[in-house]
Amino acid sequence: MLKQGLFTVLENKKIADNIFKMTLGGDVSAITVPGGFVNIKLDGFFLRRPISVCSVFSDGFTIIYKAVGGGTEAMTKSEVGQVLDVLTGLGNGFDTSKSGVSPLLIGGGVGVPPMYFLAERLISEGKKPIAVLGFNTKSEAFYIDEFKKLGVETFVTTADGSLGLKGFVTDALKNIEKTYTYFYTCGPKPMLKAVYDSTYTSGQFSFEERMGCGFGACMGCTCKTKYGNKRICKDGPVLIKEEIIW
Repeated sequence: MLKQGLFTVLENKKIADNIFKMTLGGDVSAITVPGGFVNIKLDGFFLRRPISVCSVFSDGFTIIYKAVGGGTEAMTKSEVGQVLDVLTGLGNGFDTSKSGVSPLLIGGGVGVPPMYFLAERLISEGKKPIAVLGFNTKSEAFYIDEFKKLGVETFVTTADGSLGLKGFVTDALKNIEKTYTYFYTCGPKPMLKAVYDSTYTSGQFSFEERMGCGFGACMGCTCKTKYGNKRICKDGPVLIKEEIIW
């Protein structure tokens, strides 16, 4: 259910190299599914910025974003008390009914935040998720302790070996016994392809794409699947393993 509303910045702080955490207060009734996203309007920019939801509470939500361009750099300047125009309730999100008892959550970089929201939901359903979190280097790592505080068994990899296992998320998969019942993943496309090739169960992939409108009108983020063209912003960002065409 798409909703447009005004949200107040409650917190906006740096938590790792080029990684920022923003908490916004307002009506979150449209944010119902982990893996969905919001689209934030910023002064001076024509297109909104789509950001995955990290967690939601009774009257607000948290996002974690990386400052990689003009728009996200402008977001880092947002001050507490500032009011932002936000579209909520975007994206199809993850289907937790398929998870089984011990699902595996695999997040890379800014693909980690939606995994946290998903972990919270799965735990509330009585599941016991396992998490693999991948980063380039220790200085860019975040939310590891937050996953552990949820009671999630958490494995960490860094490309340079400065924290956890040296390598990529797929290197950690080699050390995890094949007892997970399903998997969910979000991250850059090369990582998703590697996860696709390294997993033995079905699973759900959340794709990161450049978007125009964010709600399916402009067709700018359309991708091919085995079942026809789908819009990442509306029919996605989550796709099932069996429908993906690489």
